[in-house]
Amino acid sequence: MTALIAGLACLGLVWGVVADRIAARWPAHEDGSIRGLGWRMVLVPLVGAVALGDLGRRFPDAGSTLIYSLVFVVLILLLATDLDQRTLPDELTLPLAVLAGVYGLTGLNPLIGHAVPGAMLPALIGAIVIPAVFFILSIPFGPGALGLGDVKLLFGVGLLAGLERTAFGVIVGVLISGVVIIALLASRRIGLKSFIPYGPFLIVGAFWAVLLQS
Repeated sequence: MTALIAGLACLGLVWGVVADRIAARWPAHEDGSIRGLGWRMVLVPLVGAVALGDLGRRFPDAGSTLIYSLVFVVLILLLATDLDQRTLPDELTLPLAVLAGVYGLTGLNPLIGHAVPGAMLPALIGAIVIPAVFFILSIPFGPGALGLGDVKLLFGVGLLAGLERTAFGVIVGVLISGVVIIALLASRRIGLKSFIPYGPFLIVGAFWAVLLQS
């Protein structure tokens, strides 16, 4: 383990704790309450440590590592807010999309293409088509099965990771969600009509798309 990997893993762990505490307060709960400590305090820092730590070996250049570290910080906070309040705030998803778009247009994003003419076009197609198809497929499951926050999140991820990686990331997120939902149903922690936020699974899929998809 290099010093960079260890340092980023520690950063992810600490930021996960901070993100959980932010999500306990913001956006403000309707009743004004502040959630106490619980399983999210364990899960979010763990995901943060693994994601940011693995980022330390993903890119050879410091610039890409820095940009993606910033992206992951936003994704970890989105993970915390969706787990706590079932919302993906525009204050996070929209700046993420802008950052991803600008980074891609500079030609510096190694996942899109180093200044290759037209490299952003597949990413833009993925950013539009994948959320649209996913939203259409969610309609039979009823209102709220996939929120607009999820759509905006996928738009930003599409611009960031490109068409193929985003598609595979969504597939991974769907598979993980299936396993988790089946486990929760089997343990009777939820019922067939329970609402499960989909954002956390899409975020884990986004981490996979960036870190593991070649």
